[in-house]
Amino acid sequence: MTSTSMPPGLARFNALEEHAAFTALHEACASTAWAKRLLAARPYATPEALYVASDAAMAELTAEDLAQAMAGHPPIGRPKPGDPASAREQRGMAGASDELKAEMLELNLAYQEKFGHVFLICATGRTGEQMRDAVRERLGNTPEREREIVRTELGKINRIRLARLVEED
Repeated sequence: MTSTSMPPGLARFNALEEHAAFTALHEACASTAWAKRLLAARPYATPEALYVASDAAMAELTAEDLAQAMAGHPPIGRPKPGDPASAREQRGMAGASDELKAEMLELNLAYQEKFGHVFLICATGRTGEQMRDAVRERLGNTPEREREIVRTELGKINRIRLARLVEED
């Protein structure tokens, strides 16, 4: 592929009817505001242009928009049944010991009690132990600090999901 050719997946995404494109974006991120911003900026010349637009949209989400985006993510260690994306992203917990799974459940509950939402981390490529260590560390954050970490983690997740959408043949 030359630097000037558009990946077939991106060409398909750019050509989608508006409702279908919105649905595809909403599957990547449950924030309606984020999906609408990306939809409004179509067509994208390159995957990188789409990722930059995603980052910009993520940076502008309100607390309510962030809450909506987080609501689309299951707790670590409990991927949504029938959702291949959450199962794939949380693969690091799949082989975890029962002890680690039980500890993650406790930590998830403590986190949810403190911050009012699921513990969110870009789990792709992380082991269960790395995720456990991250939630332990982040439990000490202020709500304001944690909201910005969540925004960053959501941005990473969105980039991975968008890449799967537009970079496949």
